[in-house]
Amino acid sequence: MAVSPTPKLTPADFPSLDALQHVGPFAVALSAGADSTALLVASATRWPGQVHAVHVHHGLQSAADGFEDHCVALCQRFNVPLVVQRVNAAHASGESPEDAARQARYSALSTALQHHWGGHIQHMALAQHADDQVETLLLALSRGAGLPGLACMPAVFERHGVTYHRPWLAVPGLDLRLALKAAGESWIEDPTNTDQRFTRNRIRAELMPVLEQAFPAFRHTFARSASHAAQAHMLLQEVAEQDLQRVGHPPVIQALQQLSEARLSNVLRQWLALEHSQASTAQLLALLVQVRACTTQGHQIDIKVGRGFVRRDGAVLRCYNQ
Repeated sequence: MAVSPTPKLTPADFPSLDALQHVGPFAVALSAGADSTALLVASATRWPGQVHAVHVHHGLQSAADGFEDHCVALCQRFNVPLVVQRVNAAHASGESPEDAARQARYSALSTALQHHWGGHIQHMALAQHADDQVETLLLALSRGAGLPGLACMPAVFERHGVTYHRPWLAVPGLDLRLALKAAGESWIEDPTNTDQRFTRNRIRAELMPVLEQAFPAFRHTFARSASHAAQAHMLLQEVAEQDLQRVGHPPVIQALQQLSEARLSNVLRQWLALEHSQASTAQLLALLVQVRACTTQGHQIDIKVGRGFVRRDGAVLRCYNQ
C-alpha cells in the first residue's frame, strides 16, 4: 500500500511570522496542541536549522506521555532539537492549579534555555493567538481588573532572563488549525480543554460562539482595546515613576498629600510593586484614606497590604512584608 508523501510546506501556508524575523535563533514552547504545533511547523519551515523546541512535561494527567511522544516525532521530522523538561506542577493549598502550572512552565522554559544549546538561545516563541487574547480580556473584565489586567498578554516580554514573543496574537485560532489540516499535520487535543470546571473553557465553549454571531470582528476589536489599555498602563507607569521621584522612596506623607486622588493611587501602587507587595482595591482605598487623614504627629497608619503591612514611620511610609 502506497504511503502518501508529506505535503511540501512553504512559509505562506501559515500566518505571518514576520515579528520573529530579526530575533535570530529561537526556541518554540511546544505543548503538542494545535497552536504550538503550527508554530513549530511554520517556524521550522521558514527558518530551517535555526529553530529549537522545549516541551514541558507537567505529569498532571495520563495523556502527558502522549504529548511528549508527539513532540519528539514532530521535531525529528523537521530536524528541530528538542529538550523535554519534566516538572512537578501540583498546586499548593489555596493556590490556583492554572497559576501553579503556569509558574512551573515558565521556570522550566527558562531552565531549558539556560542549560542547553550553549546559552546562545535567549528568545522563545509562544503560540497564544487572538482567541486566547479575547479569553484573557473577558477573564480580566469578570474580575474587575484595572489597566494591567485589561492590557492582557503582551506581544513581547521578559521573564527569568528570557525574551518571549507572541507573534500570533492577532491570528484566530481557527486559521492555525486550518493551516495544519491543509499541510497534513496532526496535533494532540488536551483532554482538559473541554473540562468546563475551568472558567477559560466555559468562555471558549459558551461565550465565544455568541460573540462570533453578535460581533463578527470581535477578535480584532477586543485585541485593539487590549492594546489601548496596554498603552495607557505604560503611560501611568511613567507618571508614577515621575511622582515617585517627587515624593521619595520611601514616600514622604506630606508630599503624597499634594497629589490628586488618581495620582496618589497610581504612585502608591508603583511604590508597593517596587516593595514586592500588591494591594487589593479595598486595601489601597483604606491606605488612601489614612494618608489623607494623617495631619497630626500622633496619627498612626497600619494597613494590611498583600502579605504584609504599610505603616507610618515618622514622616514616611514603610512597607513590611511577611
